Amino acid sequence: MSPRNILKDQQMRKERIEHILNSALQTMAKRGIDSTNIKDIAKEAKLSVGNIYTYFTSKDEIFSEVLLRGQTMYGRTITQIADMDIDPREKLFEISKGWLSNESNWAFTIMLQSIRTNQAVSTEIKQAATQRFTDNLEPLAEIFRQGQESGSIIQGDTRQLAFYFVSLIQGLTLQLAPGYEIQVDIDPQKIVRLFMEPETVVSTAGLFEGNNDLSYINKKMFDR
Repeated sequence: MSPRNILKDQQMRKERIEHILNSALQTMAKRGIDSTNIKDIAKEAKLSVGNIYTYFTSKDEIFSEVLLRGQTMYGRTITQIADMDIDPREKLFEISKGWLSNESNWAFTIMLQSIRTNQAVSTEIKQAATQRFTDNLEPLAEIFRQGQESGSIIQGDTRQLAFYFVSLIQGLTLQLAPGYEIQVDIDPQKIVRLFMEPETVVSTAGLFEGNNDLSYINKKMFDR
């Protein structure tokens, strides 16, 4: 096989795997983990069951890979934003906006919470997901540290503040399930202001309307 054909096959395989994982995510969010099987995932993906087994050996392997990719991409995104040379409040705003605008995140959040509390899911998968969640608090805590040093973010344990922030974002994300959205506008600016020092809130005119285009960072969750 020529190098060109090998690369083409590798790209097709990557795309097929991503398609299966996205289909699995949607299926598990709609049906629940216990009620989802390989046949359901194949139906959502418009593939045969045999085709799914070409890439994955079990439903648990699919669960594990969905979580790994989603949490890894999230952690990578937060780290990139933490390292940017912009106001820490803008960083929190971009994280809020990016997470809430991602069409897959409502499903991913449901799946993450379900897997961590479902007795049918292996302890290994639960522990890995919980550890990644915990590790991903660190770059977010760094943003809160930056904000405290500049006097713009409220004082307190930065890891605890990071936990509150991400829990708030994820809780709001659960309200965005297609067809069942709560008819209340979610404003990322107001989310950030909850964590700002009161005296700095009045001086934020134009802060969140800057020219920082972070769309290249806040991209689709499963992009590699």
